[in-house]
This record gives sequence, structure tokens and C-alpha cells, in this order.
Amino acid sequence: MSDVIGIHDKDRVRTIVLNRPGKKNALSHELAWGVVTAVEQAARADGIWVIAITGTGDAFCAGLDLGGPGEDASPLSAQDRQLDDVSWVGRFALVLREVCDKPVVAGLNGVAAGAGLSLAMAADMRLMARSARLVAGYPRIGASPDGGLTWTLPQAIGYEQAMRFLLENRTVEAEEALRLGFVGEVVADERFAERLAEYCAFLADRSPIAARLTKRGVGRAVAIDLEAQVRYELANIRSAFASEDAGEARRAFFEKRAPVFTGR
Repeated sequence: MSDVIGIHDKDRVRTIVLNRPGKKNALSHELAWGVVTAVEQAARADGIWVIAITGTGDAFCAGLDLGGPGEDASPLSAQDRQLDDVSWVGRFALVLREVCDKPVVAGLNGVAAGAGLSLAMAADMRLMARSARLVAGYPRIGASPDGGLTWTLPQAIGYEQAMRFLLENRTVEAEEALRLGFVGEVVADERFAERLAEYCAFLADRSPIAARLTKRGVGRAVAIDLEAQVRYELANIRSAFASEDAGEARRAFFEKRAPVFTGR
């Protein structure tokens, strides 16, 4: 596994660590595909019963690296990429919720924004450090949500709260995140790593067969055609990015000014 991903096993828990602290764990192609591949590998490992995903430094994941995501690091063959355009963005939800039937816990040690929030919400459960915060991020760059967020977010916090959060682009801090249902637990910063490990070990004391069947059952109860949904998200965000407004939003982002939208 590459240096941008750390993998640590303890007993039956595998912890996957996003490791670009200088970039606030912003997603390069290498990091994003590293997460997808690491979860797929953990899903197939018989000795791993619970998976944790967290970040290094003061961020969980700040979203796509707008400075440039680097070279394509897809493990797919050229032919497979031609046949399947979901890429890593859509695979966050598909892999965490459908391919992997083991419990996945996101440990939000710091900010989660944009595609980083999509990754967090694709997990089955979330713990959040008290100083962490959640940001939609998409409106600021003239984009619509991706990474399965149009499905996972309303599921967690309800339709209207999801619409408000996504369109207002406000920052949600820990106590509000707990109240709204973004996360299931808020933990003091100084205890966060300890509590994440403790909670995952607690889950790993359960029968792995029962846990996997429980995830399958709950997943079926809220089932949609998730692949069709992430493809729809990708079509939407491509349309959004192709607009003049999106170009203006990105220029304004880098110039640290308010954008002037024209509806084109």
C-alpha cells in the first residue's frame, strides 16, 4: 500500500488511515483509490471483522485536492475503465455499503468536507472529535454532491436538513452534528483515538456472521439501485462543472472572493 494510506491491524479490527496531513488528507487519485482498495481487501480478509477509517493530523478529509489530484492511479485496466466510468468517487458508497458487508466505522478526527464527507457518510457509523467540523463544500466550487452523498445524507438526517446543509454550505460542528444525526457519538479530542479503538473492539466482540447478516439486512431495508444513483450523481456533477458558473466559483475560491453567478 502507498505511503498516503496507513493500515494497522489490532486483533480483529483493521484501521485504514488517510495520510496526507500536509494537504489535510485531501483526495488525490492515489489516496482515493488507496481507500477503495484497502476497504476491498479488508472485506475479503477472514481475520478482520470490523473496519475503521480515520485521518492523520487535524483533518479527516478535506475533499478533492483542488490543487490537482495527480496522475490517474486507478487499478482498473484500460478496457475496464472504458466500460466502467464510476471511478473512485462512486465507489466510496458502493464499496463501503455494498461490496463490504462488515461494519465500517468512520473516525472523524477533524474536518470532513466535500468528497471527504461523502466518504464519512458512506460508513455505517461515525464517531466525531469535539473540535471536528463538517462542511458540504460543493456550492463553493459550483458543484453538486457525489460519492453517494445524495443517498447517505438524507438517510442519516432527513430530506429537508440534507437540502439545507448542502445548499447553505454552512459548517456543522460536533454537537449539532450529533443532534441532527450526522454522527452517533462525539468524543473529547484527547480521548478520540482511544475511544475509536475501544468502540471498534467492542463491535469486534460480536459474532462476525451476525454482524455481516445484520448489515445485509439493514442495507436491504433501505435498498435503492445505488450504482444507478452514483452514476446519476456523476452525470450531474459533470454538468455542473461544465457550466460557466462553476468556472467562476473555482476562480472565486482561489481568489478568496465572493463569486458572481450568471446562471450559465
